[in-house]
Amino acid sequence: MLQEISIKNFAIIDTITMQFDQGMTILTGETGAGKSIIIDAMNLLLGSRAQTSFVRHGADKAEIEGLFFYKDSPEITQHLATLGLENSGELILRRELFANGRSSCRINGMMTPLSNLQAIGGLLVDIHGQHDHQELMSPAHHLNMLDEFGDQAFLAIKTAYAETFSTYKDLRQKLLAVKKNQAEFAQRIDVLSFQIDEISSADIDLNADTAIYQRRTQLTHANQIVGHLDAAYYALDDETQDSASLSMVRHAMNELEAVSHFDEVAYAKLSEKISEAYYLLEDVVADLEKRIDELEFNPSELTMIEDRISVLTTLKKKYGPELTDVLSYLENCQKELGRLTGDDNSSESLETAFKAAEQSLISHAKQLAEARDVMAEQVVQDVKLELADLYMEKADFKVMFEPAKFSVNGNQHVEFFIQTNPGEGFKPLAKTASGGELSRIMLAIKSSFARRENKTSIVFDEVDTGVSGRVAQAIANKIHKISQSGQVLCISHLPQVVAIADVQFHIDKQQAADRTTSTVSKLSRSQRKTEIAKMLAGDDITPEALAQAEKLLEK
Repeated sequence: MLQEISIKNFAIIDTITMQFDQGMTILTGETGAGKSIIIDAMNLLLGSRAQTSFVRHGADKAEIEGLFFYKDSPEITQHLATLGLENSGELILRRELFANGRSSCRINGMMTPLSNLQAIGGLLVDIHGQHDHQELMSPAHHLNMLDEFGDQAFLAIKTAYAETFSTYKDLRQKLLAVKKNQAEFAQRIDVLSFQIDEISSADIDLNADTAIYQRRTQLTHANQIVGHLDAAYYALDDETQDSASLSMVRHAMNELEAVSHFDEVAYAKLSEKISEAYYLLEDVVADLEKRIDELEFNPSELTMIEDRISVLTTLKKKYGPELTDVLSYLENCQKELGRLTGDDNSSESLETAFKAAEQSLISHAKQLAEARDVMAEQVVQDVKLELADLYMEKADFKVMFEPAKFSVNGNQHVEFFIQTNPGEGFKPLAKTASGGELSRIMLAIKSSFARRENKTSIVFDEVDTGVSGRVAQAIANKIHKISQSGQVLCISHLPQVVAIADVQFHIDKQQAADRTTSTVSKLSRSQRKTEIAKMLAGDDITPEALAQAEKLLEK
């Protein structure tokens, strides 16, 4: 149940707060006063798409907030648990729409995506507007309208079918693509195979192949490097010359060792240090000798290295720029080749999987059709009972099925047919019913919904268009009957509907300082009588109109 709604800076509304109760509440007012704007605000609060034109001119943002009490239901409990909210029986929904086009949604003070607001809102309030007549006039909408009567068991059948159809559709698209592009697939497989062989045959080793570039540099400049190393070697240790550094250090070491016992502190430390220098230089000499031996120029080795570098350079130009990129390209090629040549993408395996999915689709479609047949029989009975209460007791209603292409909703075309008078035969509802009949048929359908659904609030936005007299009274009785088991908010211009309501709000439009503002006031009984009299007689209220208004209220 909607307990309270607050609307601020929305269209021509400055600030409005309305409190509701159970039963039937009517909203009245002149055309353009802002009745439908309040319904637009409710729709926005429940998750409908926002428009910047809703923000009042000159304001930064529009704000709508609603307080709802609800009976516990599995659907609401599941949604609240997903959001991490307590299932307390009370919800506060809030929607803010900014002038720059942004919007924000909150549930019990917690920011939430619009989809969550839509999911929760759809379980709290059901709004039926004048556009519903257009849906009734369009057979394309009849299938969805029928399916709305379905219970959880039907929803499970429809969901299972939709999943099967999705699998069938995906496999069909894959199979068509494979058959259409067999030549392209074969060409791509050849290219991938060649590239994989070319890279794989190089047997790239990142460590070894990185080192050969340095080895080539060494071999290319071997003579120059050896010359410098030889000079360093002979400067340190030349057995033919006593002036070589290592020889002189060795001589100094021997001399200090000879005197070290005369002063174990000073001479011994000097001897130890020069000994360390000698052995360090000796290691350097040995290392130089080793590297000179390694750098012996080998033309065949250089040729092999140049050939290897040529191969690597070609690969890097094609698939690089670095060797790591070449290896990554190889891995991607291997994966793509696996996808193209794997069993899952072969024509034979896809054909087998597609045929299995097709048989499963046919089976699920049959189950869905059978469930709809059973549901349609109940819908027909419900609608006929409701029509009888609306002075269409001789009318007959039928749900017609015709085969159709497979889609996400099955393989059936659904259209509502009606026979308004006995003996006339069934004809398409969209081509037969008058405006007043459409209003009654729509109300009959919505009344059937109301008995089945667990919505806390139902809103009727001028669903009584095109009727008068005793039919208007029957519609009033029907709407009031729905409200007895819940809460109904209704916009109407019919005196009979207005009079039967438990509470009446009047929407008025005022102008001040070049600004237009909608205001709302809750009417007393005497004020209600005056408003109903205006509906009956216009602005020139007569005693007869007042008397008739009083009779309607008493009735």
